[in-house]
Amino acid sequence: MNVNKTLITDSGVLAEFCTRLKGAPFITVDTEFMRESTYWPILCLVQVAGPDEAVAIDALADGLDMSPLFGVLRDPDILKVFHAGRQDMEIFYNLMSHLPAPIFDTQIAAMVCGFGDQVGYETLISRLTGAPIDKSSRFTDWSLRPLSDKQIAYALDDVVHLFEAYEKLKETLEKSGRENWLNEEMEILTATRTYDVAPEDTWRRIKARGAKPRTLAVLRELAAWREKEAQRRDVPRGRVVKDDSLVEIAHHTPSTAKELGRTRGLSKGLAEGKIGSALLAAVQRGLAAPKDDWPRVPKKPDLPEGIGPMTDLLKVLLKMKCQDMNVAQKLVANVSDLDLIAAFGEEADVSALHGWRREVFGDDALRLRNGEIALAARDGVIKIFPTGETA
Repeated sequence: MNVNKTLITDSGVLAEFCTRLKGAPFITVDTEFMRESTYWPILCLVQVAGPDEAVAIDALADGLDMSPLFGVLRDPDILKVFHAGRQDMEIFYNLMSHLPAPIFDTQIAAMVCGFGDQVGYETLISRLTGAPIDKSSRFTDWSLRPLSDKQIAYALDDVVHLFEAYEKLKETLEKSGRENWLNEEMEILTATRTYDVAPEDTWRRIKARGAKPRTLAVLRELAAWREKEAQRRDVPRGRVVKDDSLVEIAHHTPSTAKELGRTRGLSKGLAEGKIGSALLAAVQRGLAAPKDDWPRVPKKPDLPEGIGPMTDLLKVLLKMKCQDMNVAQKLVANVSDLDLIAAFGEEADVSALHGWRREVFGDDALRLRNGEIALAARDGVIKIFPTGETA
């Protein structure tokens, strides 16, 4: 593969490169961006590798027309391969108003193939290709120009190594027959609802444990105002008002600037200014919301006493089954899922009792919970036995 260590900064050169990608079965894609001081991520660099070459595209170059690249990302005949691609997808969605498709995420695929929970890029590449990873430019400010040849080579290594890694993961998936498993896991990453979060729903991201519905109605208005303000000013949410301050305001519902000024993390000047007025108005909107419109956090079911030992047995079973099937435990079930299975059996509303997860773990979890099978140690190994055959 020809790795071009110079940036593409010219629209014509980019268009020619994208034309050469026509007919490629897949490409690998990565981005470098900055988000520390802005609401919207600043795309600085896009790395793309095709069958014969890899290039770095300077997204900050004056006058660069990115539409040929966007056309490739939308091309239904070219698979786009990312690693842990959620933020990359969000960036392109904001720029294109469409999600890249179709896509393949090597981190998710690695979990399906037994490489562990949310395996990092360096670990995955090392295990699949044996290639050494240069980490020296990890904390580069990608918005500064000019970029050195070393920085560009570092950025391109990600997509070059990913090219080989994808081919090996694809082969593993085909041999194991787990392509459908991966397809189920990709649904969240490829759904526009993942990236289209309405300001009115952003309160759900804020930890407000034990808050009553009326308090949540106020928090909803506060969070929605903050989201819109952060977008308008293009600054991180916390630069407008921090989460803890919003929660405190929602609980105390101040009605005057003086009362608002007592909020921790909120200066007197801020409380008495335009932001203070906007916060007080949001509080009043929340208080005025009709009762049937108050947000309600789904109540967790009350778990019966004494399920701890059964949950512990299910943990052992989960570990066994995932080791046997070579799949990441986190992808199959978490402790909350196991508690619910222990408590409610078939009635538990958990993903572990559906689809491929049920085949891997769910059916045996129910059999263990119902006393149809048992776990026993034999020859230093924990094994599954039908009930009554453990001796």
